[in-house]
Amino acid sequence: MEKSALAAAAVPAFNGLILSSSKAQPAVGANDKVRVGVIGCGGMGRGNLSTFLANPEVDCPVICDVDDAQIAKGIDIVEKQRKQTPAGEKDFRRVLDRKDLDAVIISTPDHWHAIPTIMACQAGKDIYVEKPLATSIAEGRAMLDATNRHKRVVQMGAPRRDSVHIKEAAEIVRSGKLGKVGLIRGWAHLDWLGGVGNPPDSAPPAGVDYDMWLGPAPKRPFNPNRFHFNFRWFWDYAGGLMTDWGVHLIDVLLFGMPKENPISVSSVGGKYVLTDNSETPDTQIALYEFPSFTMVWEHKVGTGLGLNGRPWGMSWVGSEGTLILNDAGYEIISEPKKKSLEHVEVKGSGDPRGAHVRNFLDCMKSRAQPSTNLDIGHHVSTIAHLGNIALRSSSKVIWDAKNERVIDNKKANQLVGVEYRKPWKLAM
Repeated sequence: MEKSALAAAAVPAFNGLILSSSKAQPAVGANDKVRVGVIGCGGMGRGNLSTFLANPEVDCPVICDVDDAQIAKGIDIVEKQRKQTPAGEKDFRRVLDRKDLDAVIISTPDHWHAIPTIMACQAGKDIYVEKPLATSIAEGRAMLDATNRHKRVVQMGAPRRDSVHIKEAAEIVRSGKLGKVGLIRGWAHLDWLGGVGNPPDSAPPAGVDYDMWLGPAPKRPFNPNRFHFNFRWFWDYAGGLMTDWGVHLIDVLLFGMPKENPISVSSVGGKYVLTDNSETPDTQIALYEFPSFTMVWEHKVGTGLGLNGRPWGMSWVGSEGTLILNDAGYEIISEPKKKSLEHVEVKGSGDPRGAHVRNFLDCMKSRAQPSTNLDIGHHVSTIAHLGNIALRSSSKVIWDAKNERVIDNKKANQLVGVEYRKPWKLAM
């Protein structure tokens, strides 16, 4: 297997022997410029970049991607919003070496979240990293440990905790107004998602460093469906809708509940409809047993008739009534035999991404914990991953949250971590 000189040289750092000695940077002053570098400039990366640049104190000196075409798109955004031309890089380590950055935005595919986040912590940078934290629970733990060890401000890109109407809905649930909540549900029936076809393997596009794109993932021939947006549907790089949409909605569901760890998780599903070369299930239901409530996750590709008349959403079912929520707003429905709650409908408060980024920038200056910090991010990502672990191991998973392992189930426990392709290593 061919390896770049940089990759080979990086191995000691991933053992935690070099970069962990880096000194933390001081907090950004209230009136200072915030200089961010972008690592991964696909659709999410460009959206995050534009949202950051909407804040006048933010500058972006560098755009990094393994694809020259994506770098060019990122540079174009900065030129239009800042009248500045950032540098372009294809290796994220060049970005982390820079002394003119306060933070990095990591918007890579999921399999490339852990290593750059840990190295950015070691390099004294704050981090905005897309959800889920990574492709496995063990990687998420390593990211959280690095965040705490190096005292960095790290926000997971799951913005709904900064939505006004969602915060209001979660507070209603926590207040006890719905009575005892024993069942919560999240669902996504997405009719805009369909098959991706069966294109043959081919040479990577010009300007793409494909070996770097694979990074720690297994060596595979290039296939268009494994690249850019569709990476989500392959186990090497992501966890399908369970971790793509599931993390977002499960995060909101748990926002309204006491923080508990699941005791057991079961899941069923598969590829029942799609005939393409994707791997993750087009249909899946996961059932979670918590100490004081049950949670159900459900997703379906290619259909738009979801639960409660909504293609996607969340609900908290209480003894007095049910609250149903999505971005369009929330509704409170009283239990018919009790009629103790007034019927309420509240419209949504709009896109929360601007407030989410603003929260991160403010926390960079105050050194407070952001709204979706890595303690929350790891907890929520772990729960989503457990749904996939139960599905892929064809078993009911009994979860030991203290030691982050599956009890008496070797096949499932192997899926808690991930094996990296050499020379990449994870600093644990």
